[in-house]
Amino acid sequence: MDKQKFIEELKSMPVLELNELVKAIEEEFGVSAAAMAVAGPAAGATAAAAEEEKTEFNVVLKDVGANKIGVIKVIREVTGLGLAESKALADNAPSTIKENVSKEAANEMVEKFKAAGATVELK
Repeated sequence: MDKQKFIEELKSMPVLELNELVKAIEEEFGVSAAAMAVAGPAAGATAAAAEEEKTEFNVVLKDVGANKIGVIKVIREVTGLGLAESKALADNAPSTIKENVSKEAANEMVEKFKAAGATVELK
């Protein structure tokens, strides 16, 4: 299998499908993507790199709260996903809403979700 072709196909997948794929891979191989993501860079990181301030964050929806419709609207606004994909992310919380966003953009998203009554976390 051509790795580059596989990566290009992954880039074209909706977030919901990628989330389902990661879960299936975790179950099939008995691994955790989160643990691998943390262990991979840490294994080769230098002390200087460890001291650098984090500049990119993942916005994770932990809990929808009482205003599910409002939270779905915020998910649609910040991701550009359709109604079905946004609802699925809300239904499957905790779920990653956006990955590798700037600190400023991540904080703006957190405020929008809090205003809608959701609990979010930056990772």
